[in-house]
Amino acid sequence: MKTVIFDHNHLHKAADLLKAGELVAFPTETVYGLGAISNNEEAVAKVFQAKGRPSDNPLIVHVASQNQVQDLTEEISPLAQKLMDTFWPGPLTIVFPLTQGRVASNVTGGKDSVAIRMPDQAMTLELIRLVGLPLVGPSANLSGKPSPTSVEHVLNDFDGVIAGIVDNGQDLTDVGVESTVVYPHDGKVDVLRPGYITPSQLREELFCEVNILSEEKQLSNLAVASPGVKYRHYSPKQPVYLVKYPRSVEEWYTLINETDASVGLLADDQIIFALRDLPQVKEVYSLGPVNDWSCATQRLFSGLRTLEKANCDRIYIQGLEYDEKTLAFMNRVTKASSYVL
Repeated sequence: MKTVIFDHNHLHKAADLLKAGELVAFPTETVYGLGAISNNEEAVAKVFQAKGRPSDNPLIVHVASQNQVQDLTEEISPLAQKLMDTFWPGPLTIVFPLTQGRVASNVTGGKDSVAIRMPDQAMTLELIRLVGLPLVGPSANLSGKPSPTSVEHVLNDFDGVIAGIVDNGQDLTDVGVESTVVYPHDGKVDVLRPGYITPSQLREELFCEVNILSEEKQLSNLAVASPGVKYRHYSPKQPVYLVKYPRSVEEWYTLINETDASVGLLADDQIIFALRDLPQVKEVYSLGPVNDWSCATQRLFSGLRTLEKANCDRIYIQGLEYDEKTLAFMNRVTKASSYVL
């Protein structure tokens, strides 16, 4: 199969492939999604097969309007409505009660709920409108590997495997990590997966209780669980070492000199500048300026993929100070890491 790249002028061809049951990757503000029509069981099965994704790991459904949400679930609480009105389109996924028969049976991973979001990406919203139906869109990468934030990343994993990729012309997606996933119920909101939208932002807009639900607690709930909590994620083939915050340049220098292994270094500009010429450092990738959490988050997965291709023995990642803004970054880095220093 030839994987075709579609620009805006040929978006209708990408829509035709999706309507024919093929897989087409599409950009969002978070990461690239691997698209299939959400009510086509055979097409959805292709998503799981292409990714090597376990069938009990639910998929997020992407919509282009709130009307499409009403087609997927008959239960939209006032709190869920407020979330949609405030944060959509944007990097927020909302878990709704499932109305049977509205999506293919293999979309929800056996749960009694369905996760839905409206991406903040004009080409993808137009693509969904052209298809006329919501699309599933898990990250367009092989399961367990770093998520894709560029067309090149998708091609690295799926060239010749999927029918097409929609290219919006950006070097990297805007946010760089997956959406915040929330479950509104009983007048409160549970955060099932951290993302760009923080618990504080939710509290400020909703004036309600907002809790960060642990993955262990989610897995004990048979009805509701976020996509992506049950299995290891974001890992390159090399072992990843998370270097905890704070570490001075001198401490970093000592860490690097303690190993004879070749090192890929994923850190801020200051650390990169100081250490890039050490003999152990085979490849570097900057997370951006010092203390720029947004830039670091955007560049994280691209950095992991770049260092993986460099075939160094190990990868060192600079951790950030824990707060609500860095929660998504540290969640992904912790999942990717084999060791903590």
